[in-house]
Amino acid sequence: MRVFSSQWSVVSHALALWAVLLALCVSAEAQQPKKFFRIGYLSAQDAAIESDRSEAIRLALRELGYIEGQNLAIEYRYVEAKKYDRARELAAELVHLRVDLIMVSGGARVIQPAKNATKTIPIVMVGQGVDPVKGGFVESLARPDGNLTGVTMLTRELSGKRLELLQEIVSKISRVAVLCEPVPVAALEVKDLQGA
Repeated sequence: MRVFSSQWSVVSHALALWAVLLALCVSAEAQQPKKFFRIGYLSAQDAAIESDRSEAIRLALRELGYIEGQNLAIEYRYVEAKKYDRARELAAELVHLRVDLIMVSGGARVIQPAKNATKTIPIVMVGQGVDPVKGGFVESLARPDGNLTGVTMLTRELSGKRLELLQEIVSKISRVAVLCEPVPVAALEVKDLQGA
């Protein structure tokens, strides 16, 4: 059973799309021929699990005039069956294809291999629950430096604070139920909530 928070999903996709467009740095000069962009999409999940996210990104890019086959190509690479050691090889493939941008989805297991594969191609994190500063991927959230940018939800770090705020709003609350997707990151969040 998959339970999604549509509000966070929309925000996550919107922020990720913004980061992608910012990283592409497209100049709109009328006399220049339109550039054909190549985006590398590297995910720690398999294609079936990532289909909702990749479709949302594809549709949002289409609304902005970036259409696959016309002025955009997306090279998908998936670390299937939790074979995370393949992430390094897949990131190297994307660099070899000379993509304009690499989008990474799935946390540290794909961020680090992408970051190790290139220092020049922009890397955009999407839908991450990892703290990029604590993970050593960026210097700070305000000034990440290097070629890594994107979106992070800091969900685990904020779990206790969210529970505290809920308790302040509903002072008589004594029990809280949590619905989550059965993935490892969600299990860690639930564990953090139980500790809070």
